[in-house]
Order: sequence, then structure tokens, then C-alpha cells
Amino acid sequence: VRVGSQSVCASHLCGVRRSACVGDGSVGRRRSTIVRAAVDGEESAAELTKSAEERMLKSVESTKANFNTIRTGRANAGILDRVVVNYYDTDCAINTLASISASSATTLTIDPYDKSAIAAIERALMEADIGLTPNSDGNVIRLTIPQLTQERRKELAKQVKGLAEEGRVAIRNIRRDGVDKVKKLEKDGDLGKDQSKSVQGDIQKLTDKYIKMIDGATSDKEKDILTV
Repeated sequence: VRVGSQSVCASHLCGVRRSACVGDGSVGRRRSTIVRAAVDGEESAAELTKSAEERMLKSVESTKANFNTIRTGRANAGILDRVVVNYYDTDCAINTLASISASSATTLTIDPYDKSAIAAIERALMEADIGLTPNSDGNVIRLTIPQLTQERRKELAKQVKGLAEEGRVAIRNIRRDGVDKVKKLEKDGDLGKDQSKSVQGDIQKLTDKYIKMIDGATSDKEKDILTV
């Protein structure tokens, strides 16, 4: 083939055309890679938001469970949730070794599944520092819940505030962790600036939501404690 004043091999021209085609394909592949990265970034952000919410919910549930371990002057099996019994050299939660029920407004009854564990359960109750003295008849253990003085009620209310703050701090830490990961996605180019800002806003809304839940549970528990 003659191009201008020079003779050019047809196969050479075909090679040039093929190279051009290959070049166009590589551009397409690069564009495809960018699109996939953007989609992956969005999916990662969604997963981060979902994970943050699940962890925040668990923090609320944990805080409420801790509230239940604080006695209010009324029999509540929840006050024994953190009692651990050494049973044949194995630490076991007391509620796995016995049925626990409120036999009256001021009495908890602990009925061990294995009666030989009564001594170990009594010892665990004494060491748990819950302010209650176990009374055993050899078959069941009874705990009498004394009426709380006003001073003691105030002390317990302060404990509730402390547990609530621990829950709030846990939720704020989850928010910070989530926001940091979102910012990293943005920095790595996997998430756009506007998307990053939107996801961070979603995480903040979740933070406000679950802290509000802790505030509500705290108010209810304080009312329960301070009501004579």
C-alpha cells in the first residue's frame, strides 16, 4: 500500500488498527473498573452503616441488662444476672444452675437443679456483693429484698447514671469508628465526597436515635428506683 511517497505494508496498517482497537478496549476496561470501585464503595458504606446500627442496638440492650442488676426494693431475678458460681471448677451463671423466681414482692427463691450445688451457690451469692444474705433450707435458697432507704435509692440512681454514660460512650465510639472508616473510603477514592457526607450523616442519626433510647431507659429506671 502506498501512503504519500512511502510504501507501507498492509499488515503493518492492520497492526496499527488492531493496536487502536486494543487501546479503545483498555479505556473501556478502565471505565468499568472505576464504576465497579464506586459500586463497591457504596456497598461498603451501606455495610458500615448496618454494622454500626447493629452494634449500637447491642450497646442499648447491654445497658438495659446492666440496669436490671440494680435492685429497686422489689424482687427481680435480674439482680442476679451477674452472679457467677464455681461449679466443679467451672464458672457458671447462676441462672444456668437453678430456676430463679419472685415468690413474693420482696422474696427471690432459687431452686438448684442439682441440690449438691447449694453450698456453691450460697458462697457465690455472698461473694457477689449484692447486699443480700442467702437463707437455705437444704433444698432452696431464699433472698429477702430489704426496703431501700431514701439515701440508698439516691446511691443506686447514681449507679444507673454511671451505667447509662458507659452505654452512651460505647455508642459514640461506634459512631467514631464508623465515620473513620467512611472517611477512609473517601480518601481511597472508593466513595465520593457527597456520598461520604451523606453516610456520615446517617451514622450520626443512628447515634442520636440509640442515645435517646438509653436516655429513655435511664429515666424509667431512675423513676423505678426512687418510687417508694
